[in-house]
Amino acid sequence: MSVNAWVKIVNGRVVTPGGILSQGQIIVTEGKIAEVTERNVELPADAEVFDAEGCYVAPGCIDMHVHGAAGHDFSEATPEAFRAIARAHALRGTTALYPTIAADSVEVFRRAIRTCEAVMTEPAGDGACILGLHLEGNYLNPAMKGAQHPDHIYPPKPEEYHELLEGTTCIKRWSAAPELPGALEFGRYASERGVVVSVAHTTADYPAVRRAWEAGFTHATHFYNAMTAVHKEGVYKYEGTVEGIYLTEGMTVEVIADGIHVPPAILQLVCRIKGTERVALVTDAMSEACSEGEKEGICRRDSRLMIEEGVCKLADGSAIAGSIATGIRLIRTMVREAGCSLSEAVRMAAETPARIMGISERKGAIRRGMDADLIVFDDDFALRRTMVGGRWVRK
Repeated sequence: MSVNAWVKIVNGRVVTPGGILSQGQIIVTEGKIAEVTERNVELPADAEVFDAEGCYVAPGCIDMHVHGAAGHDFSEATPEAFRAIARAHALRGTTALYPTIAADSVEVFRRAIRTCEAVMTEPAGDGACILGLHLEGNYLNPAMKGAQHPDHIYPPKPEEYHELLEGTTCIKRWSAAPELPGALEFGRYASERGVVVSVAHTTADYPAVRRAWEAGFTHATHFYNAMTAVHKEGVYKYEGTVEGIYLTEGMTVEVIADGIHVPPAILQLVCRIKGTERVALVTDAMSEACSEGEKEGICRRDSRLMIEEGVCKLADGSAIAGSIATGIRLIRTMVREAGCSLSEAVRMAAETPARIMGISERKGAIRRGMDADLIVFDDDFALRRTMVGGRWVRK
């Protein structure tokens, strides 16, 4: 379908910021939403009419934290890997994403930057829109490294992050442990350049979280995972990172809503305390997502990891190492297991991440003038179609 063609989506339950339109119509042209209405709109005779057949039509998921899919990882740093991952996730509900690079060599970071810059300038393709990089490393606490490679974990190096941030504008997120030496200086430097700086892989207590907040750390990476909670030292109890983030009212969080990384009851708690306007859903998906590799066993790409019980773990079973979640699974988990309304789940999958990443003027909601990034799914959360920038993604 040409991006300039008119498309009318009819007979859908349209999930809008103001509620669900039970018999909604969406008019799309030139990659944008031209109209959202419950009345019939006449279009040119050659316009495409798509009958949603009573399915939900919602804004596509915006994944702020995703490593791979379909056997590929963004650390491959090739256009082919970037495109394959973006297409695989688009077919499962994600319409925009931020390629995430785990702790690795600086040369891998440089190659990923060059690739991301190139892919971002390409015409709209047949997958999720790539919006910029998320670096999850290398400034992490070794005590909370999880599956991150220990050879690439160390405190912030000014000469390193200065070079990377001064050489590109495609780094949009950077996750770090704020208690490390030099981390607060890093947070100030990166946040002043428009980067969303995030607390991650950390043992920071409440005072450290507050200092981080004041230094520009505004977000928490995979909340509850790879961070401390209330714990006992000797005979006394102390707050952990989790409590520090709860008490820092303005700080936003992301959760891996697969029902495994964070139990459904805790997902409920996060939403009640933080509110849907401060909670984003992410997949943290690894290379085995969206592929035959989802079958249990050792991961093909990294023998340190295995798929077991619907999640990625270290091969020795000692820790969760990532997910095989998809965008539509996040929404389904929040509705069916965490007790959220569909509107709330969609908001956390699309609108909240768009606002956190500063793109809410064009993405994250169904309303006039927004990018036509849409997903169509039924009552069983089976995805029927995905539209990115006014184009249907080929099945």
